Amino acid sequence: MLAAAGRLDARIRAACTAAPGDFAAAEVPSTLAEAAAVSAVDQALWDLHGKRTARTVADLLGGVCRQQIDLYANINRRTELRTPEGFAQSARDALAAGHVAIKLAPFDEVTVARCTAGDGPAAMQAGLARIAAVRAAIGPQRRLMVDCHWRFDEVTARQLNEEAARLGVHWIECPLPEVPANIPALARLRQQANSLGMLQAGLEMAVGWNSFRPYCEGGAYDVVMPDMKYAGGIHQMQAISAGCRALGVQVSPHNPSGPICHAASLQISATLDAFDMLELQFDESPLFDGLLRAPFGPVQGGQTAPPAGSGFGVALDEAVLHRHAERPARSWSP
Repeated sequence: MLAAAGRLDARIRAACTAAPGDFAAAEVPSTLAEAAAVSAVDQALWDLHGKRTARTVADLLGGVCRQQIDLYANINRRTELRTPEGFAQSARDALAAGHVAIKLAPFDEVTVARCTAGDGPAAMQAGLARIAAVRAAIGPQRRLMVDCHWRFDEVTARQLNEEAARLGVHWIECPLPEVPANIPALARLRQQANSLGMLQAGLEMAVGWNSFRPYCEGGAYDVVMPDMKYAGGIHQMQAISAGCRALGVQVSPHNPSGPICHAASLQISATLDAFDMLELQFDESPLFDGLLRAPFGPVQGGQTAPPAGSGFGVALDEAVLHRHAERPARSWSP
C-alpha cells in the first residue's frame, strides 16, 4: 500500500508541475482511481493559481474560444420513475429550465449477456419506448442523445441504430464494451450510424490521450467524451482535444458529477478547439448549487457562461458542506 501511495504521489507531482502545453511531460495514471486522484489535485492547484493571480483558469490556459458554453441535459439519474412518461416529464422539465438538448440512458433491461443469448431485441423495446416518449416531448428538431452504457453486442447494436435513426437520435453513446478488440466493431457501427444520419460517441472513462488515440485513429467515434475527473488533469484534456482536432473528432466532455467538476469543465470547455457541447447533470440535487456560495448562472437557449470569478470561479459554502459531512454517498451509474 505504501509503495502504491508513493507511485501515486510521484504521478500527482509530475502531472501538476508540467509546463502548460507540455502534454507529454507528465506520466499518465495507470488506473481510474489514480487518474481521479491526479485529476482532483491538478484541478485544485489550477484553481489556487487562478485565485492567487486573480484570473480565471480559462484565461490562464489562453486561447479562449467561446464566452458561452453549449450544454446538454442528462436527465437519466434524475428520472426515478423509469417509465416512458417519467422520462418525458424529465425532458419537459429540462426544456423549461432552458435546455435545448437532452440525453437519456434508457436501456435498463439490456445486458451484453442477454444480447449474446439472442434476447437483445426484445430487451431493448422498453428503452425504445422511453426514447420515443422523450422525442415526442421535446419535438422533432432538438438534439436527443442516447447512452447505452456498454450494454450491447454488435448484432443488437446494429438493430438499435436502425430504430434510433427513425426516432431522430443525434448520437448513440457507448454501445459496446470499450476494449481494443472491439475497435473494428465500433468502427463498423459508426459507419452504419453515419449512413443513417447519426453520430457515435464514447470513451467517458478513458485516461490520457494515449487511451483515446487507438479509438480515434481506428474510426470508432465521431465524438469522444473525456471526463475532467478521470482524464489525468487539464494538460491531458488539452492533449486529448489537440489529438482529436488533428483527426477530425469532436470533443464533448463527460460531466455528470458535482459542482466543482462542473466549474472546471466549463473553464476548460471555453478553450477547446474541438469542442462540441458539455454534459450537465440535470436537477439531481439542490446541493449542486447549494454547496456553493453563489449558484451557477442560468441556462438560456441551451447555453451558459463559465463562472467569472478567479480560478474556477466558484467557492464552497463551508457551513453547508459541514452540515452534510456525514451524508451517505448515493450509488450511481455513469
